[in-house]
Amino acid sequence: MPIEKARVGRRRFVILAMIFIVTVLNYADRATMSIAGTGVIKDLGLDPIMLGMIFSAFAWAYALGQIPGGWLLDKFGARRVYGCSLFLWSLFTMMQGTVGWIGLIGSTAAITLFGMRFMLGLVESPAFPANNRIVSCWFPTSERGTASALFNSAQYMAVVVFAPLMAWLTHSWGWEHVFIWMGGLGLVATVFWFALYREPHSDPHLTESELNYMRDGGALVDLEVTRKAVKPKLNFKEVAQLFNNRTLWAIYLGQYCITALTYFFITWFPIYLIKGRGMTIMEAGWVAAMPAICGFSGGVLGGVVSDYLIRRGVHPSRARKTPFVMGMALASSLVSANYVEANWMVIALMALAFFGKGLAAVGWAVLSDTAPKDRVGLSGGVFNGIGNIAGIITPVVIGYFVASTGSFNAALWFVAAHGLLGIFAYVVLAGRFERIVIEQPASSPSPLAAPDHV
Repeated sequence: MPIEKARVGRRRFVILAMIFIVTVLNYADRATMSIAGTGVIKDLGLDPIMLGMIFSAFAWAYALGQIPGGWLLDKFGARRVYGCSLFLWSLFTMMQGTVGWIGLIGSTAAITLFGMRFMLGLVESPAFPANNRIVSCWFPTSERGTASALFNSAQYMAVVVFAPLMAWLTHSWGWEHVFIWMGGLGLVATVFWFALYREPHSDPHLTESELNYMRDGGALVDLEVTRKAVKPKLNFKEVAQLFNNRTLWAIYLGQYCITALTYFFITWFPIYLIKGRGMTIMEAGWVAAMPAICGFSGGVLGGVVSDYLIRRGVHPSRARKTPFVMGMALASSLVSANYVEANWMVIALMALAFFGKGLAAVGWAVLSDTAPKDRVGLSGGVFNGIGNIAGIITPVVIGYFVASTGSFNAALWFVAAHGLLGIFAYVVLAGRFERIVIEQPASSPSPLAAPDHV
């Protein structure tokens, strides 16, 4: 007789709440410079080009750090690596607030901030692979989509919760306080992380019935125990298999496409509303907040729908692909803004597109379902690293189209094309989503090599 959910406990949802809160802080710390940027330019004597370079420092380091960050997770576990990452990114956030106080100006200030933002991106890089590893360990397949959607949707909640607070700090106390207070909040969160987070087998609050429920449902509850026993080493032949699997490449491409949509909305979207549609700054500010709400609701819905389909007996492959395809189709509809005049119609189309982007954000759940058991962290690093290359390419390409054509029409076609490319990746390139098994060297078989079709 199956174990009733009401009797198995809810410790896994406490863990989910913890990574949700930490991810909100993660995205809030990324956004500090965008809120404080006007004051930084004025007080430190920077120009927009310098500020643009400072912005880019994070994206370069974040993408480069994904694979090393994922490897560290596989080697040392999520508790230590995530906790150290949280401490370090909070420290580098605080340090940015001291640049004005120590009297740096001009190019010296720009170089210093560039280095700090680069380090911020580097030390934040294990965060999402860690979230994926934790969800893989704590959640059965039928709940993994919702769990992944919730931690992924924390990026939208960061805008809703912290953007007004950071704006108030900048206005009332000065831009330096944005960095000091946000960094200090992260340091406090670090203490709670190390005090409260444990892996499944060492968590004193996890009941035996909930542990069995998780394991029977496909959660990788033994991953940390096996890591300590086997002590996996980096084998480049095994790592190469993460790059020669067609289904994995389809998943990577899908993440690249959805990340391209994300970077359009967090970089050029407000400028599009002002320069392309003639809105005022205040109007653009209110309108730009709408995608965050739509993205959050779409993100949660996508995870809930895919998990519901699994519980109804639909194979996880189809259950994950369905919201992704529907969401990316909706996201592509943003190109319709080229053919309407009324601003309310533009707003409606963009809100629909961002809702679709949220609906399609099941990539982390897909990776949890398919990643090789002993390379969950590294797989997450590759997945997120390739995805975040879009953060480097997309803003530059959009800027080129706008500069060369004087309008956003070609830019919107470029962004919308990523929705169609993502659909192609999941429908045509990807095979059936099942656990991928890495071939182990004959001399050192791994207990994690057994197939696990989910």
